[in-house]
Amino acid sequence: MTDSIQDSILIPDIEDRGARIDKYLSQELEDISRSRIQKLLDDGNITVDGRIVKSNYKINGGENINVTVPELIVPQILPENIPLNIIYEDDDIILINKPKGMVVHPAAGHYTGTVVNALMYHCRDNLSGINGVLRPGIVHRIDMNTTGVIVACKNDKAHNDIAKQLAVHSITRKYYCIVHNRFSEEEGTVDAPIGRNPKDRKLMAVDRKNGKHAVTHYRVLENFDKYSFLECQLETGRTHQIRVHMASIGHPILGDDVYCHSRNGFRLQGQTLHAGVLGFIHPSTGEYMEFQAPLPEYFEKLLDGFRNNA
Repeated sequence: MTDSIQDSILIPDIEDRGARIDKYLSQELEDISRSRIQKLLDDGNITVDGRIVKSNYKINGGENINVTVPELIVPQILPENIPLNIIYEDDDIILINKPKGMVVHPAAGHYTGTVVNALMYHCRDNLSGINGVLRPGIVHRIDMNTTGVIVACKNDKAHNDIAKQLAVHSITRKYYCIVHNRFSEEEGTVDAPIGRNPKDRKLMAVDRKNGKHAVTHYRVLENFDKYSFLECQLETGRTHQIRVHMASIGHPILGDDVYCHSRNGFRLQGQTLHAGVLGFIHPSTGEYMEFQAPLPEYFEKLLDGFRNNA
């Protein structure tokens, strides 16, 4: 299958005069990488007033820039008989305990072995279709190396209902993590907007000028010599929120190979972050339900090691 062609017409302001077109477009087209823009320019898919230009073209201001993004070939997403650790299931929803290293939905480089592939096999045709063929049933996600509970929806009514609860931040989401350094306080709140890192748009960062509202409440469960065990409750749900917020206050998550620059000798596979609790109003019964996923074995062993060394 293919994604549809995207056409964009941009008209630079006079203030943009003198900027290179590749730099200008990378700022205006946030969903397209700098390297992809370069290829579009090389292939003649970007024109200025009908003329093909090179990446070093300087903006005059007021010209018409037409950007055509060709169709991307997307592999057919197939059901796969992958075992799922099911926490709860009924006619509307299914909750699973996602293991470390498993991607939630297909994307570039991960078109097989995902939660979606497994759900398509387990649920057959009973998944909501609102998020399209790449994300059937998926209302929210957690990162590949984050473990824990996620919910998928079996019909569009359930999907819309839970999506609305996510939008108004009424869903209970508690995460558990091990972070670097001890805390002097027992609890706290990080209220700092999060947006794309201007130096690397694949990453997120605290951005007080252009970021989106993001709030994380944390509670210290145990302090160790060089680490702390926390419960974090999300008030909002931005990409990489807990990882970015903890790093921003000097407590990056242990094992985080993106936002933590401190060395550790534990040979971990990514961040020690676990989605432990998920609670919401059931889309059919109207009753509040709360689901838990126990800490993974590797996480418990780390905690036991810290306790024994204390």
